[in-house]
Amino acid sequence: MTAFLHHLTLGAPLFALILIGYLLMRFAGWPRTMAQHLTTFVFSVGLPAMLFRMMSDLSQLPPVDGRLLVAFFGGCLLVFLLGRLIAGKAFGLDGIGQSVFGIGCIFSNNIMLGLPLAKASLGDPAIPSVALVLLFNALILWTLVSLSVEWHRHGSLSLKGLRDTVQGVLRNPIILAILAGSAFGLSGAALPAMLDSPLKMLGQTGMPLALVALGMSLAEYNLKSEWKVSLAIVIPKLLILPLIVFGLARLLALPPLETRVIVLLASIGQGANVFLMARQFKAVEGGMAGALILSTALSAITTPLALAMAGS
Repeated sequence: MTAFLHHLTLGAPLFALILIGYLLMRFAGWPRTMAQHLTTFVFSVGLPAMLFRMMSDLSQLPPVDGRLLVAFFGGCLLVFLLGRLIAGKAFGLDGIGQSVFGIGCIFSNNIMLGLPLAKASLGDPAIPSVALVLLFNALILWTLVSLSVEWHRHGSLSLKGLRDTVQGVLRNPIILAILAGSAFGLSGAALPAMLDSPLKMLGQTGMPLALVALGMSLAEYNLKSEWKVSLAIVIPKLLILPLIVFGLARLLALPPLETRVIVLLASIGQGANVFLMARQFKAVEGGMAGALILSTALSAITTPLALAMAGS
């Protein structure tokens, strides 16, 4: 209980920023373009600046046990298959709907929510582990759902689809910042002060503004539509996925820090990309919108619980 209350206290200010963003859009009459522009700044400037600066000091950061990828994405694969089963048996969805439903059960908001929470709860030593997950997260999970959808449609896999997915991931400013910062850090050089200082200031804006932007984005979605589908997505996402990831981490005897990081990332709310994916494939749109809001709100409780379970 003490560990739970500790992480609840650490996370409360971050979720308060999400609420502020939500209320600004819901009741202050701000235009939708405000959220879009703020999100663009956060993804293209604020968070990349922070990640580049932090990874540029890679030689001073603690090493990361790469097996955390096996535990995290292994858990994601198992819950994705479970989600597909639920979608087919409980809601009668076709292969495309099952694929989108399944990815909704595992795709976390690792950038806008996971990164700030990890920094607040676990400190700077956790950032390299988060960065490693971020490097592979979009590539692996988007590829997983794309292959699943293509197999349903054509009974075969497309190399073009794989190529487009990889190219899209490599154009992501977050990924580019991690790769560039890591390369600079491995060189052993130090950032000059005239570059380090503005990067530091930009990076300090990234995480709080990311949370405000997340809240503003949530105001666009409807919680009431298809609430049963939303709940069926949220339960595997917030409860089953962290438990399986924790079990795999223990099975692999991962170090405590890596275990806490991947349990935290598994326990947080969905990324907005999942709703965009639902729109793209025209499947589970209403249920996914509700799951996005519900999972973000409930993760204020599930993440502290998961961290307490992980022994943080």
